[in-house]
Amino acid sequence: MADLAATETFLLVDGENIDATLGGSLLGRRPAPEERPRWDRVRTHALELWDQPVRALFFLNGSGSLPMSFVQALDALEYRPVLLSGPPDVKVVDVAIQRTLEALAQRGSGDVLLASHDGDFAPQMVPLVADPARRVGVLGFRELISTALADLTGEGLELFDLEDDVGAFTVALPRIRVIPIERFDPWSLLG
Repeated sequence: MADLAATETFLLVDGENIDATLGGSLLGRRPAPEERPRWDRVRTHALELWDQPVRALFFLNGSGSLPMSFVQALDALEYRPVLLSGPPDVKVVDVAIQRTLEALAQRGSGDVLLASHDGDFAPQMVPLVADPARRVGVLGFRELISTALADLTGEGLELFDLEDDVGAFTVALPRIRVIPIERFDPWSLLG
């Protein structure tokens, strides 16, 4: 019988980073509800990508007020909300994700998808990418993924665009980016 851990994808979502990048770098304002990712689509993409079960962990800073309706919605979408707290000078979400990536490397099995643009995770991603028995990817906006993470593509890290590859949005985002010719749709300019 196959080891389930060897055929499982761990989806780690840096919720703050995705939201801050969407709002600060793309929209220049707080995203409206219809402009936020559809997390069910992200989980479905993770399931279909490598055709195996997904353990989805959504990391949130719980030091302040949290919209409990969002936390409950994540739970209903089969994410495990990981609510963290700590001193104001500690980036608790980053620390928790770094520790989780380190634990996954020690665990020795399981594929990994990280939803974040943050280069602070590159040191923990290196041993995962170097493991030939794993598939490792990053989900984000391709043009905004840190150079530290993007540089790992030469070692085997896969990059997946939240809008183009995952289809996580119900509205087109105002992005300026290079479009591979095989994906260019002139109707997107004419409609």
